[in-house]
Amino acid sequence: MEKIYNNLSIENLTKTEWFNQFNYFQQKEIKQGLQDNLDVLIYAKPEYSDNKMHQIRLGLLKKLDISIYAKKKYNYRQMEEIRLGLEENLDVSIYAKEEFTGKQMEQIRWGLEYNLNVSIYAKICFKHSQMEQIRIGLEKNLDVSVYAKPEFSWEQMEQIRLGLEANLDVFIYAKPDFNEKQMKQIREGLKANLNVSIYAKSNFNCSQMNQIRLGLKENLDVSLYAKKEYNSKQMKEIREKLKNEQKNI
Repeated sequence: MEKIYNNLSIENLTKTEWFNQFNYFQQKEIKQGLQDNLDVLIYAKPEYSDNKMHQIRLGLLKKLDISIYAKKKYNYRQMEEIRLGLEENLDVSIYAKEEFTGKQMEQIRWGLEYNLNVSIYAKICFKHSQMEQIRIGLEKNLDVSVYAKPEFSWEQMEQIRLGLEANLDVFIYAKPDFNEKQMKQIREGLKANLNVSIYAKSNFNCSQMNQIRLGLKENLDVSLYAKKEYNSKQMKEIREKLKNEQKNI
C-alpha cells in the first residue's frame, strides 16, 4: 500500500480497491489527511472507526506524539482526552490507561490543568461523577479526605462538599448510612444552627427529618412527634397543630 500511496494522486487513490474497503466516513478522514499532507497510513486501517481516525488525524495536525493513543484498545473518547492532554503538555501517563473511561479521563485532565493533586481521585474505584465532586473540592481547597471515599455516591459527596464550603460540622452526617437526601436535611439544619442531633438518625427518612427540621425552625416542641413510629404525613399534621396552638397563645 505504501508504494501505491506514494505514486498515486489523491483522486486516483480514492479509486483503488484499498480505499474502497473503508466506509464513507472513514474515507472522509483519509481524504482530509491526504489534503493536509499527513501520513494517513498511520490511521488508515479498517479497525479504526472514523471517530478514532479523526482523533489521530487531529493529533498529526498538531504534531503530537500520537503513538501514545493511536491504539486499538482506546475508544475515540479516550483518544480525545489523551490528545487534549498532549495539546496542553500535561502528563497524560497519569490517565492514559485503558481502564479509565473517557469521562474519567476528562476529570483527571481538568485536575491536571489546574495543578491539582489528582492522585487523590485518579483511581478506577471512583466513577467520573465522584471524581468531579473531589476535583471541585480540591479547587476550593477543601479537605476532600472527608468524602473522597468510594462508598459515598457522588450525590452524598456533593452534600458533604457543600457542608465543608459552609464551614459546617459535616462529620455529623458524613456517614454512608445517610443517603444524600437525609444529608441535605441535616446540612440545612446545621446551616440554620438547629439542634440536628434530634433527627440526625438513620432511622428517620428524609421526609421525617424535614418535618422535624421545620418544627425546630419554628421553635416547636418537636419531641412530641420526633418518633420513628410517626410517618412524615403524621408528623406534619402534629407540627401544624402545634404551630396553630402557638399562634393562639
